[in-house]
Amino acid sequence: MIELPIYNKTGKKVDTLAIDEAQLGGELRPALLKQAYVMFHANRRQGSARTKNRSRVEGSTRKIYKQKHTGNARMGTVRTNIRKGGGVPFAKLRTHEDFRRDMPKKMRRLANRNALLAKLVDNEVKCFDDLGFEAPKTKEFKGLLDAVGVNRSCLVALDSANRNAALSARNLEDVNTIRIDQLNAFDLLNHRFLVVEKASLQGFINGSAWTTNEANGETATAERVKPKAAAPKRVTRKKTAAKPRARARTASRPAKEAAEE
Repeated sequence: MIELPIYNKTGKKVDTLAIDEAQLGGELRPALLKQAYVMFHANRRQGSARTKNRSRVEGSTRKIYKQKHTGNARMGTVRTNIRKGGGVPFAKLRTHEDFRRDMPKKMRRLANRNALLAKLVDNEVKCFDDLGFEAPKTKEFKGLLDAVGVNRSCLVALDSANRNAALSARNLEDVNTIRIDQLNAFDLLNHRFLVVEKASLQGFINGSAWTTNEANGETATAERVKPKAAAPKRVTRKKTAAKPRARARTASRPAKEAAEE
């Protein structure tokens, strides 16, 4: 059982939080953390790095000087790879490179919890009873970090509704903010300290702060609902008034016989 001290904004210890190591994996697992770190790192690669060969570099195709009788080594195009500004040999021309890796959901969640356990064992988690601010104040947030001895890189995990704290911390050097439901092994291992609120930390440990969308280290607070397909529009033809049939203009039989007589 780990007893985590709880501080107020002045840096005074006001309470403790008992955390069961079994909920965080029981023991440190370096192989699992390594695998998760590599996965998160690879999934953040864009895969769009490109270089130009000599045929793709912009420049003239003229010969710089004549082949013979100059005393210089023979030289053709200026776009050759041995000259400055020329092309690159064996250029990367693929349209897309996929570095994506995957891990089972249970392994990803265990790695995230195990990274938190590593921070707790090293006394690098600074937990506060309340991180609410009436207005964004960078100076007040800096004093809060100094009060608990945060002197290296720091990751601040906040609830999505705590907007003022996020605005207060974003201008500080070596301080990054993240939503508590997006907390992952990659960001935890890339920072020396973790600053978190007591209620948010309890929600992360109990599982109420996660969702299943953790493949890229980015989670969502709610499941995405697929929109219903719109019903096809019915094409209706405009009704036109029926034209009256033209009556044949024929004389009546009695009148016709009378005319003949």
